[in-house]
This record gives sequence, structure tokens and C-alpha cells, in this order.
Amino acid sequence: MLAEQGPGALSARSLARAAGTSTMAVYTHFGGMPAVVRAIIHEGFARLAAELAGVPPTADPVTDCAALALAYRRAAHRAPHLYRVMFGATGFELTDENRGIGAYTLRVARDAVARCIEAGRFHPAEPWVLTRRSWCLAHGLVSLELAGFLGDPAAGDADFRAHLTGFAVGAGDDPARAQASIAEAFTQ
Repeated sequence: MLAEQGPGALSARSLARAAGTSTMAVYTHFGGMPAVVRAIIHEGFARLAAELAGVPPTADPVTDCAALALAYRRAAHRAPHLYRVMFGATGFELTDENRGIGAYTLRVARDAVARCIEAGRFHPAEPWVLTRRSWCLAHGLVSLELAGFLGDPAAGDADFRAHLTGFAVGAGDDPARAQASIAEAFTQ
């Protein structure tokens, strides 16, 4: 329903009708629409976590960081309706609890960033700081892409490649090595 009709179609009544039950079932099983939204957010972040977990680590941690950003992008493109709810772009109010649901998904990215620091590819820094910066970059690009601001997918690829390379260089990587690592991530 969310994918086909958008977030405006979600109500206790419409969910009950689609499930062939009464609105009381929505309240009995979820406690109301805020809990339904929380369940949607859980599902979205579970799918994102699975996409990120599917990125095998390589010998090149910068390639891994880029591959994780591309996995984030794939997850958003596979379920843009979930992505929008997960990040509050649908009018559903996010609570601190809702935002906390997805925090665990960044651990794999944090580990890749820590490996970049340990390998001397990134400047010494708190890994979570660089992870958040990388996430902001990927999230911004994905959001613009889903909204149609980046044009065709080839333009999106070029933007991702340039921005991921710029992030790696800004974090301390050698420009030529960063370019090669990012290019490798696009071939995986």
C-alpha cells in the first residue's frame, strides 16, 4: 500500500480494509498508527542492514567504504517508499526511538572507516565522525537522486563517483589511490 499509494494512503482504516479485518486489529496488534510507522521504519532499516551486510570486506578499506555507500543507494532505490518513511520525508513524525532504530545499521560503515584510519588511508579521527560525514554525503545524494534532481542514473553514478572520491581525499586519502578504490567499488 505504501509503495503503490504513498504515505497519505496509510491510516488504520485503510490498513484494516487492505488486510480484510477491522480497525481494532490494527490497534490490537500495533497499538495505533505511530506503532505501525515504527514497524515500517524497523522493516526499512532491517532491509538496509541486510544490504550493507551483503558487502563483503576486501583488502581495500576505501573500496569497502564506497561499496557500502553504493549499497545504501541500492537499498534506497529498491524501496524508496520505505526510505522516505525511515528518514521522515513523508510527514510521519519521527521520534528519538524511531531514529535510534537505524543507528545500528551504521556499525558496518563505522568499521570500514576505522579500517581506513588504521591503514593510514584516512587521517586519524574518531571513526563515528567520519562515518556520519560519509552518511550525510550518501544520504544527500540519494535523496536528490530519488527526487529527480540528478537526472538519469549515469549522471547519478558520475555524481556518486566524484563525491565519494572527494570524501576519501578530504578524509586524508591520496587522490590517485582514492580514485582507483572508488572505481573498484563501482565494479563490484
